[in-house]
Amino acid sequence: MRKAVLIAGPTASGKSALALALAERLGGVIINADSMQVYRDLRVLTARPSLEEEARVPHLLFGHVDASVNYSAGRYIADAARIIADLPDARLPIFVGGTGLYFRALTSGLAAIPPTDPAIRDRLRARLASEGVEALHAELARRDPVAASRIMPRDRSRILRALEVLDGTGRTIAEWHRDGLPPVIEPDNAAKIFLNPGREELKARIETRFAGMLREGALDEVRALAARQLPDTLPAMKAHGVPWLCRHLRGEISLEEAAAGSIMDTRRYAKRQVTWFRNQMPGWTSVAPEQGLAAVETLMQT
Repeated sequence: MRKAVLIAGPTASGKSALALALAERLGGVIINADSMQVYRDLRVLTARPSLEEEARVPHLLFGHVDASVNYSAGRYIADAARIIADLPDARLPIFVGGTGLYFRALTSGLAAIPPTDPAIRDRLRARLASEGVEALHAELARRDPVAASRIMPRDRSRILRALEVLDGTGRTIAEWHRDGLPPVIEPDNAAKIFLNPGREELKARIETRFAGMLREGALDEVRALAARQLPDTLPAMKAHGVPWLCRHLRGEISLEEAAAGSIMDTRRYAKRQVTWFRNQMPGWTSVAPEQGLAAVETLMQT
């Protein structure tokens, strides 16, 4: 497998800036590895690269999915594998994002769950609205006790997904894991960097970035998304800031309260990202953002 650079880190840690600098210096292409930046409806609120940045070097798998789609890790790996296969040898793939599952799938593979009929998902969502999440979790416990034991009783998205796989394929998720998709990147042939600012610096970065998002039109972005009246179980509708700004647009809370709630959610998520990578992804080099460029160049020479 070809050489690659993998840049992960909590939200607002400076990953995109590092990827852009590396791509320009090393002749690379930037490939998204963030589950929210795939959605075209949320350029501002998911901090996707700007149009000017996208014009400087090729950016792939950014904003290529509609918010109405429940984009899965399986689809992501299939898309990434296609891109790698088509990439000229002279181009260095630089994967950047904050979604740990994407990076693990890139380097370890993933269960080969086939696409399911969207009507099944719609039917399950209707049942969720009428019966409640506890009833669906109880059903999952009867039909797939292994999955139910691993999913919190109020985790609507994962409960719906487990039932969707059961209804659509007749097999459990665990059974599909036995027939997995191969990895796209060889871990030992990649420079793997995790950007990790200090806690106080990261808090300041998150607050500054959200204020910038509001100035750049995040509220209008969410207003347009809310007008589509999509199910709130879709990933795009749960992007950080969307639920809080939707509440503001409905007149339930002030903009200041919506911003404070969004920032708090983002800070908690960033903390989980750091913990997840520390526990789940051994072998990555953790550095401060300002050390990222030098660290990658050192790793590329080994």
